[in-house]
Amino acid sequence: MGAGFSGIRIAVTMDASMTTEEHASMKLAEFNAADPAAAQATLRPCINVSRWVEAVAAARPFTTREQLLQFATHAADPFTPAEVEAALAHHPRIGERPTAAGTEASMSRSEQAGVDPADAAAAEALARGNREYEEKFGRVFLIRAAGRTAPEILQALNQRLANSPGEEDTIVAQQLREIAVLRLEGLISE
Repeated sequence: MGAGFSGIRIAVTMDASMTTEEHASMKLAEFNAADPAAAQATLRPCINVSRWVEAVAAARPFTTREQLLQFATHAADPFTPAEVEAALAHHPRIGERPTAAGTEASMSRSEQAGVDPADAAAAEALARGNREYEEKFGRVFLIRAAGRTAPEILQALNQRLANSPGEEDTIVAQQLREIAVLRLEGLISE
């Protein structure tokens, strides 16, 4: 872990088009033809929520990628509190770049590219805000960071600190839905 991160977890996700690493991808036709276990294995790095993974895999075949993404969005609404907790457990601490070779690890490495750990001032401000967030809500701060700069992420963090637990539960579930669909979008092509 880098200096200034002492156990602080800040989960951020970048849009699939903003990644710096290649992820395993699959054509829609291949996804449709895959056996159920292979289809589920393809989906699991998007978000490790069994109900969602199983529902999307079972709904095949999809005629278009857009139909797949729409179904995946619908299947993710709502995530239960237990599903949210389980999904949050898969988001690494910022500054802890996963070294594994799997798709989820590759996604995590590219997702963390949006916040530069070498920017000490931003890292310190985010760590401070995240400590406050964890103290208030008892979980890691999660945000889909597609197109957001570190100052924008910090602004969102500070705004969300004013939320009630119920408001934040709704926002976190929505962020997870967006993350799952963006990851899926990056994995499946026409």
